[in-house]
Amino acid sequence: MRHAIVTAGSKGLGKKVSEQLIKQGCSVTVNYRSDEQAVSKLKQEWELYEDRIQYIKGDVTKKEDISHICESALDQFGRIDYLINNAGPYIFERKKLADYEDHEWYEMIDGNLSSVYHFLKCTIPVMRKNGFGRIITYGFQDAEYTPGWVYRSAFSAAKVGLVSLTKTIALEEAEHGITANMVCPGNIVGEMKEAGIEEARMIRDQDTPIGRSGTGEDIARLIAFLCEENSDMITGSIISATGGLDVINRHRK
Repeated sequence: MRHAIVTAGSKGLGKKVSEQLIKQGCSVTVNYRSDEQAVSKLKQEWELYEDRIQYIKGDVTKKEDISHICESALDQFGRIDYLINNAGPYIFERKKLADYEDHEWYEMIDGNLSSVYHFLKCTIPVMRKNGFGRIITYGFQDAEYTPGWVYRSAFSAAKVGLVSLTKTIALEEAEHGITANMVCPGNIVGEMKEAGIEEARMIRDQDTPIGRSGTGEDIARLIAFLCEENSDMITGSIISATGGLDVINRHRK
């Protein structure tokens, strides 16, 4: 049985990814930061799969918490096959770089880039030993082209750095049966993060060219495909799922 670590896997996009992998027969270590209520709800919702799920509290901006998450996965399930780096802090307030506080900058870099480094250090040796691994990072539309993103300087800087890291890991670890790819969600907000595709098709979204909002299911299906054994030809790829929406420029003045 394959085992996955899904960071921030108890709600939002992470919940849908965890759910998809569980229903496909995987065991999952669901990391969460602080929302005990969400975890309590999930334990009831996923009671049927309780023998294949563990919930581990931890802040991905802290190296010691990352080590604990990885060690817990190995202790409980004996392997790590999929690393889904779903967690990533984001500042919703529209602020130019000169208006950032130092702690905000470091939270963006630590949570979106350095955290992946620490997770890779923990998980790659395990994947090498098994001769198999699937690493998924998250980015944003066109991150591979290093665009400027007004009001998102710290977040975009971290994610653009993560593009290069993802591609480098794909090259370095290919000989060990490990792939690394980045998924770039579109404008998926609010309840749509945990919604399904059919639900989204019931609601017209005039901003998105395909006519509906993106959903957590869209991202979960894409990640599940990349994690398949026969998806090994796809590595070092940056894949957007935006429905054609220009995410970066949609609110620019």
